[in-house]
Order: sequence, then C-alpha cells, then structure tokens
Amino acid sequence: MKILLLNSEYPPIGGGAGNASANIARLLAYMGNDILLLTSHFDNLPRDEICDGVRIIRVSALRRRMDRSVVVEQLAFIAAASFRTFSLLRQFKPDVTLAFFGLPSGAVAWLIKKIYGVPYVVSLRGGDVPGFRPYDFRLYHKMAAPFLRVIWHSASAVIANSKGLHDLAAAFDSSINIPIISNGVDLEKFFLPGRDWSKPCLLSVGRLVYQKGLDLAMRALSGLKEFPWRWTIAGDGPQLAVLQAMAEEHGLRDRIHFCGWQTAEQLKEQYAAANIFLFPSRHEGMPNAVLEAMASGLPVVATRIAGSEELVADGETGALVPAEDVESLRESLRPLLVNAKMRERMGRAARRRVEESFSWDRVAEQYQKFLEKASK
Repeated sequence: MKILLLNSEYPPIGGGAGNASANIARLLAYMGNDILLLTSHFDNLPRDEICDGVRIIRVSALRRRMDRSVVVEQLAFIAAASFRTFSLLRQFKPDVTLAFFGLPSGAVAWLIKKIYGVPYVVSLRGGDVPGFRPYDFRLYHKMAAPFLRVIWHSASAVIANSKGLHDLAAAFDSSINIPIISNGVDLEKFFLPGRDWSKPCLLSVGRLVYQKGLDLAMRALSGLKEFPWRWTIAGDGPQLAVLQAMAEEHGLRDRIHFCGWQTAEQLKEQYAAANIFLFPSRHEGMPNAVLEAMASGLPVVATRIAGSEELVADGETGALVPAEDVESLRESLRPLLVNAKMRERMGRAARRRVEESFSWDRVAEQYQKFLEKASK
C-alpha cells in the first residue's frame, strides 16, 4: 500500500504521539508499504529526507518550541500540509491516509478525502479528544467539537490508544465504534541489563505542565526526607519556575535535579541511572514515558488514570495510587525507597510485562489491518 501519514509533531519535536508515529511509520515501511510522512519543520531539520525507509517532508508551520505547540501553529500546519499535499499527490497517489490527532492532522486528511477521494484513519492521542485535560483545553474543545464530529464521521476508522481515551471519545460521540490500539515501545533500544539498585534514584520524564502532577510528587517527597533519595526531572515547560520554587520551599533543592529537555540518547542514560520511575500525572492517553521506563526495567509509581492503569500492574510492576492523593503517593513510595530488592523485583517484572504485550511490531500489525480495510 501507499500510505500518507500526517502528524504535526515528529522526532525530535513533540512528545509521545511523535514517537508513536515514527515507530509505526518505520514498521509499516518494513512490512513493505510505501510511506510518505508530512510533519512540521523546526529549526534546521531537513525539509525532505528518507529515514528508516520513510520519506519525511517537513512543512513550514510556525513551530517555535520542540516540546509543544499552540493553536496558531496547528492552524498553520493544516494550511501548509494541505497546500504541500496537493502538489505531492500528483506523483505520490496514496491508497489511504493515517492521521495522528483528529486536529490538526485529521482536518488535512478530511480535505484530501473530499478532493481526491482518499480514505483515512484517525489515531486519537489525547489532547484531540473533548474532555481530556479540561483545565487546559475546555475552550479549545468547545470550539473544535463541530469540526471533530465531521472529521470522525468521515473517517474509515477512529482509533484510541487506551481504554480511558476510548471512554472519553465515546462520551463525546457514542455513535462511532472506536477500537483500541495501545502504544508500544522499542524493546531493543531500552534494554538495560545492568543497574545500581543500592540507593533510591527517582526519575520523572515529560513536559513540565500542570497535567503531569509533579507538584503532587514534590509534596509527597517532602514527607520522606529521612530516606536518601534523589529525584531527576527530565523535561521543560511553563511550570519549571513553579516547581523550582516549590523545591526551595520544601527544602528539597539539593535532592532534585532539573536536567531540562533531553535528546533520545540522553533520555536513555537517564533511565539507566534511575531505579524508580515516578509518574503522578493527572491525565494521559497512553504514556510513552511509562512504557519506556518499564522497558528499561524500572518499577513505576503512577496515578490510577487512563493509560497508566493499563500498563502498571499494581503490586507487581510498581504501584498505582488515586489521582490528586498526596498521602497515598507518599505511602506507595515509602517501601520502594527502603527496599532495593523490591525495586529490582518489580523492575524485572515491568520489563517482562512490556515484552509480552507492548511491542511496536504488534501495534504496527494492528494498524496495517485497519489501513488495508480502509483502502479497499
């Protein structure tokens, strides 16, 4: 098949959705498909290149930050990707389009179908689903809702990446059947056989935004000063100054290292240096960071939310605690901070769990079936 893949974020820019699209595109190409991927240009990244068998074209979309985008940038991507696609389709005639996010990519896929008749599949990722992170997206979702309904109803399939995201999408529009294909993880890249378990070293990875709940973890750890833990926070975002001030306020400045935005290789080193992964997020679709931590052999302490609760086996590969519950988070961390053998046992179990159920190969095979069905 010839597949056009659309995503406004693609490594090294963006987060979990970009990582997912890169892995799925790579494996779809390996399976014999001809893949053309359109994404946003940023900084000095190549405008047109071939990587892992995938042709990647980056269009000018006013992208200013690696880790996040705003509505104006998403609208710019819709315009730029649509314009570029019209010229590309004269040579590359796709059988089907795969759009990551109902908006902005879904809008481009919808337009291509209207003009050229190319069917499309939408992969929901989180922020494109009404009800997700209402404290950030309520107004955006209210404005986007009519367009999302049109895009979803015109798609050959609308796929969620977790049960929780499926439930949100179904609450928004119950008339559409929404199957679930979870995210995966690169099992070879994150295979780390050796680790120092002796002293508790915590790691959190993600954008520094309210959604990620790092303020909750800060308050939980402020009540565990008697243990010799260290906490590395990898990421950047608008809450950096707030979190740094909190660390100072709680007397944790010397315990916490803010290492900023990390490249893929740097992030692998962070996973290798840690022995507990802390993920107190308030909302997720299907968190890639948790999958990467588990593939790296780390026990995970996370909130019981969509995505995380489908990955972490409570008491086996880590611990799940109620969202917004600082005391429960503190008490779940306590035994792991004390017991190195527990950390190691749960870390090994986490690795086994992703090996059994969350490989990217399995994810790509499932997408292949939906794309084949849509293209007929």
